Amino acid sequence: MTEKKISEKTLKKSFFNWFFFNGCSQQAESMLGMAFGQAMAPVIEELYDSKEDRAAALKRHITLFNTEAQVGSICNGIVCGLEEANANGNCTPEVIESVKVALIGPTSAIGDSLWVATIIPILLTISLSLSQANETMAWLGPVVYMIVYPFGTMALSWWLFRKGYKSGLEGMQTMMSTGKLDYLTSAMSLLGLIVVGALTASFVSCSIPLQIVKDVFNAETGEVLKDQVLFNADNMLNSIFPKIVPLCLTLLVYYLYAKKKWSPMKLMGLILVLAVALTGLGYLTGFYA
Repeated sequence: MTEKKISEKTLKKSFFNWFFFNGCSQQAESMLGMAFGQAMAPVIEELYDSKEDRAAALKRHITLFNTEAQVGSICNGIVCGLEEANANGNCTPEVIESVKVALIGPTSAIGDSLWVATIIPILLTISLSLSQANETMAWLGPVVYMIVYPFGTMALSWWLFRKGYKSGLEGMQTMMSTGKLDYLTSAMSLLGLIVVGALTASFVSCSIPLQIVKDVFNAETGEVLKDQVLFNADNMLNSIFPKIVPLCLTLLVYYLYAKKKWSPMKLMGLILVLAVALTGLGYLTGFYA
């Protein structure tokens, strides 16, 4: 009996089915299950000859499945390899189903922290900075994002898909057992914190509009200097720790949202109240005069 092998053409078709349509059939019953089944359809058609075998394979791939779509493409690659092994009698449907379920947790967690929480914010920060750097080149940021995001997403997803297919479940288990995934997740988390700090310093604007203004007599010239700033709270704080007020505001919002479970509407209300209060204080002290 000739060993069955998935062709390169079928692998690409399976990948593109997943890449372009993974969110098109998302619903509460099976989440991304229908999309996963659609991605596996060309693989199943090539590997199995009988209608019954194809139907059974499709049924096991339209069940509940969920992951972060880009990093989760490694699941598709691994399952393609397992289906190939099953078609050659070296695996069982039960193992395939168990592996799919087992991969949901780690690929979702890694994908959300690596792609959604790190790479996308970094790319957005770069794009926003490009747009703000020069008014005549404000279009550059959106163009860079629209080019880099889809092609970068496709490159990452395809590499992971191929990696999953070639190394199979053993490769995924090796990465997890050696701690490489933990190192990667920690590195991405650290990088994400750096990006959040840069975003806070660049785009969060908040100051303490408190200052003391008085007329000062100049003994050398005998003149009275009008409205001299004797004390400026914002300048003093920034000289000790630049951008400390925006940082404190950001940490406060995070604390209220993540720890105290404040809703976004309550947070926006708090920020509005703070803005009105600080603006009024600024006018009273002559900060905005």
